[in-house]
Amino acid sequence: MMPKNTRKKRRGARREKPEFEQKLLDLARVTRVVKGGRRFRFRATVVAGNRKGKVGVGVAKGTDVSQAIQKAFADARKNMITVELAGNTISHEIMKKDGAAKILLNPAPVGRGIIAGGAVRTVVDLLGVKDIVSKSLGTSNKLNVARATIEALKDLEPPTQEMKDRIAAEVPEEKSAKAFKESMKVSAKEVSKPKAKSETVETPAQKKAEKSPAKKTESKTQVDTAPDDLTKIEGVGPKIAQALQAGGLATFAAVAASDEDAIATMIAEVRGNHHPKTWPEQASLAAEGKWDELKKWQDELDGGR
Repeated sequence: MMPKNTRKKRRGARREKPEFEQKLLDLARVTRVVKGGRRFRFRATVVAGNRKGKVGVGVAKGTDVSQAIQKAFADARKNMITVELAGNTISHEIMKKDGAAKILLNPAPVGRGIIAGGAVRTVVDLLGVKDIVSKSLGTSNKLNVARATIEALKDLEPPTQEMKDRIAAEVPEEKSAKAFKESMKVSAKEVSKPKAKSETVETPAQKKAEKSPAKKTESKTQVDTAPDDLTKIEGVGPKIAQALQAGGLATFAAVAASDEDAIATMIAEVRGNHHPKTWPEQASLAAEGKWDELKKWQDELDGGR
């Protein structure tokens, strides 16, 4: 006897993608009171759609959750509606009231996204809308809001040909992954392309020689134009020094070359108790570097402190 082949056959066939996607919107346990007591069942609310302009809402009850969901999905497919979209959004603004629910739907420009929440978001997402702005103005009951959204979508008028042409002109064509990779290869080749022979390439020594003189001249000008510490003059504080610098007397030599009246005019607003009579002479000693003589003079001015 030949041995039996106990190995199971592999399932090579893949599951086909369903025509309609479904999302469970609400699941509730309901109770019915009868003569013998209470009977519990489950009520499921399901939204189904193909993201290509078809969507429906179904409600059903069952003794268990899976049965309720299956029956609600069948009810959603039975009550499916078809909506003609204007690109990725709806054709016009609409407001609909159904029972206690009141829904406002507004078209949105490309790239805005789905600005909606709860049941409205689920319904328009499975419909295939990518850009929309909505507002729920009534009850927050999910079933009523979903039904009001369906009623609003039913009343939408199809987009005109002019609107379709405008949308086609506004929406840019998306590049495929292959085209994107090709463009990246071309840009990489352009970056790695060698320089032409006619272009002169500078050596590091030449670059250093070109940059060094500029740095030296800049440092010289900085040293030449650097202001002196005028607060070393007896009677000159920080505010007076700022006033003198603002008036063009930023160095000891400039103060020494100025006269008493000009200095008094500059420091009229911030002048202290000291009189600028001796400031030019003190600045002259400071400019010449005679710090010892300047110190003695300042001690005499302070009363020998």
